[in-house]
Amino acid sequence: MHRGHDHHDHGAGGHLHAHSHGHPHGGHNHLDTPRPTAQWQTPHLPEPPEESDHAHVEPDLDLVEKAFVEGFSSASDPTSFLRLAHVPFDAVTVEGVRVSLLRVEADEVTDVGAVMPHLGGGGFRHDPLPAHMVSRRRRLRFVYFDGRATVPMTLAEVRTLAQT
Repeated sequence: MHRGHDHHDHGAGGHLHAHSHGHPHGGHNHLDTPRPTAQWQTPHLPEPPEESDHAHVEPDLDLVEKAFVEGFSSASDPTSFLRLAHVPFDAVTVEGVRVSLLRVEADEVTDVGAVMPHLGGGGFRHDPLPAHMVSRRRRLRFVYFDGRATVPMTLAEVRTLAQT
């Protein structure tokens, strides 16, 4: 009770009820109209469901590719190595195109310089990289033939092929 006024609180986030007793309300602890609860945070939306046809990405595929290149280059029988690695010789792509494996390409790429365009696009600047910034990486490609042209694929793409 507050000086003859009957007030009660409905807890945190609730509201006050001022019961009618013949005089206007307003001011301290008197609400003219109930106000909605203020929301100071963005409510979390439910996570969208994962698509059932979402391709599973293999963790550490770069390490798998590195191990493949190392093993393939020293294999006494490359064809058997490909069989062990489950690389299909004849397959069908996700688009339904039949492809046949022609070759496996593994090369090393070494970046020894960098270019930066000049402002305004009138040319570029070339800078050789210092030794500690030189990067080396190996690339692995599987070259298939679809009946008309060669189709280079990564190891991740090869893993999506269906064997025939």
